[in-house]
Amino acid sequence: MPSKATPQHVAIIGAGPAGLTAAYLLTREGVAVTVLERDPQYVGGISRTVEYHGFRFDIGGHRFFSKSQEVEDLWTELLGDDLLHRPRSSRIYYGGKFYAYPLKAGEALKNLGIIESVRCVASYAKARVFPVQNPRTFEDWVSNQFGKRLFGIFFKTYTEKVWGMSCKEISADWAAQRIKGLSLSSAILAAILPKRKKKPTDRSQTIKTLIDTFRYPRKGPGMMWEAAADRTRKQGGEIRMGADVRALERVQETGRWRVGFETAGGSREWIEADHVISSAPMRELAASITPAMPPAVLEAAAKLRYRDFLTVALIVRPTNRFDDNWIYIHEPGVQVGRVQNFASWSPEMVPDAKLACYGLEYFCFEGDGLWSSSDADLVKLASRELESLGLVAAGDVLDGHVVRQPKAYPVYDDDYARHVETIRREIDAHYPGLHLVGRNGMHKYNNQDHAMMTAMLTARNILANERLYDVWNVNQDAEYHEAGDRGAHLTDTTGRLVPRRVTAGGG
Repeated sequence: MPSKATPQHVAIIGAGPAGLTAAYLLTREGVAVTVLERDPQYVGGISRTVEYHGFRFDIGGHRFFSKSQEVEDLWTELLGDDLLHRPRSSRIYYGGKFYAYPLKAGEALKNLGIIESVRCVASYAKARVFPVQNPRTFEDWVSNQFGKRLFGIFFKTYTEKVWGMSCKEISADWAAQRIKGLSLSSAILAAILPKRKKKPTDRSQTIKTLIDTFRYPRKGPGMMWEAAADRTRKQGGEIRMGADVRALERVQETGRWRVGFETAGGSREWIEADHVISSAPMRELAASITPAMPPAVLEAAAKLRYRDFLTVALIVRPTNRFDDNWIYIHEPGVQVGRVQNFASWSPEMVPDAKLACYGLEYFCFEGDGLWSSSDADLVKLASRELESLGLVAAGDVLDGHVVRQPKAYPVYDDDYARHVETIRREIDAHYPGLHLVGRNGMHKYNNQDHAMMTAMLTARNILANERLYDVWNVNQDAEYHEAGDRGAHLTDTTGRLVPRRVTAGGG
């Protein structure tokens, strides 16, 4: 049970992985929690699972693998036997050919041809001898790891589809996070050398980009967050669906927070809380706070950018059957960026074994031509492009459904880190009791295990009524690092956190 210092009430903005992790852990300790979720139907945020005529599909693919044993344990606690162990199968489509990903050296050599392969290796050797010093852009960072030629073949087109901007404009931070530990040499070695069995507790040395198995809820990732929401409610927590937070006011006299939100019915309501945990987009949050932030901070928030996303799920007769979980489409002649095969994630995603459901992912900006296209036009586009890639035959597409996801990806441009730091310092200094967690809450392009770890540590800080952990020191692999310790782990060999206080303002 909570101590006398434990807050009476915590408001949580957003019922995604971060928000629901915090809600579940706090209510388990007896804290009163209200979760405010904008979506009127689904929990899980971008990790939700949408259902259409019995077919289930993700908003992007979500592998359940983490270097943090605590995160893995929480997944097991929530779903247990409903988590399947799945083989990873993914490929790259480029130049009319398929390449296994992770790389298979023989196949890549055959597809590229001897001359192009020699050029790629020579380009890689040049990058190792003459790397770009202090790489600032995505192009510089990836070229250092793989060489300019492989960058152009396997990274440039897809990355520019994802972000809608030149690789010269994207910060190297994004590459360092998403391709951590991977280079041409490590990819080739992983393809050639026999796989060694790791000890069950040896997670820290795994390159996540190269994992070949993962866990997955049998009815999609939304099943995990539906379970977390159900348990939160059983533990006394409240989850308000269709609650769109519009205002956040700190009451100076009491030090408490008032949270204003619009309900699905259009009415305006307020709740009070001792603490607020926010996974809402940082740009929106900053604009909603009273007392208002200084103009320079609001200007920094307004400059944060986001990339939006839509999925066109096509129900098809699988004449040209393929077994990949997903295929990266590096072909510049089509707009689609990635194709998911939902039955390969779990057979229970597709109710009829004679059919298949493929999710075509398109990256866009809210309000642009793709985003504003009608659902019917998007289904036609996706059907046409899937056929041009040879993944379906003419007439195979039977039906389709479109899901739009605003603010799917925080943009890592040259100035994003400076803007985030400006907002973070202002909140730390003048808005006690407000905690930022998760992908959009912290403007970090993270995976759900990172989002969960930030929420787990925030819950511990609230329960202890002091900041034992600085959540900004959680790295991309959901590992906590002490600020200033040159990356010294605060975990044991199994990935579990070892408690240690951090000084106020650390990190």
